[in-house]
Amino acid sequence: MAADSKDTAVTDENTETAVETAPEATAAKPSKASSAPAKKLSPEALIRSFESAQQKDDLPEIYVGDTVRVGVRISEGNKERVQPYEGVVISKRHGGLNQTITVRRIFQGIGVERVFMLHSPQVASIKVERRGKVRRAKLFYLRERVGKATRVKQRFDR
Repeated sequence: MAADSKDTAVTDENTETAVETAPEATAAKPSKASSAPAKKLSPEALIRSFESAQQKDDLPEIYVGDTVRVGVRISEGNKERVQPYEGVVISKRHGGLNQTITVRRIFQGIGVERVFMLHSPQVASIKVERRGKVRRAKLFYLRERVGKATRVKQRFDR
């Protein structure tokens, strides 16, 4: 007996059935299976996995009070260069992918603060120049100080 190309065909007088599918249906099945993820993730788990993939893993331990040199990518026209920005970390905020540090430096007698997202592609590198010995989580009091009073003691145990 000839097999039906769509559904089922009866082979002998027995009640055995053989399932055959059309060639276009077999081509469509694997593409659906390959496009769908093997395991269904919850939206929260999906976001968490994406954020962990975007995070940098070569960042040093940065504490408030440290003097750091941040290499910032600057694009001028079609050229790109890395410009160092060195200063004291006066605050750390957030966590994970949104982690930021505020770096303060004195430029031509004026205090300049910049906020850097640590996992941003604009931040090329971060190097800790010296560790600072401080007793506060935020060093905003350095804004009112002038000259040698803005110095932070060096810490040698970290």
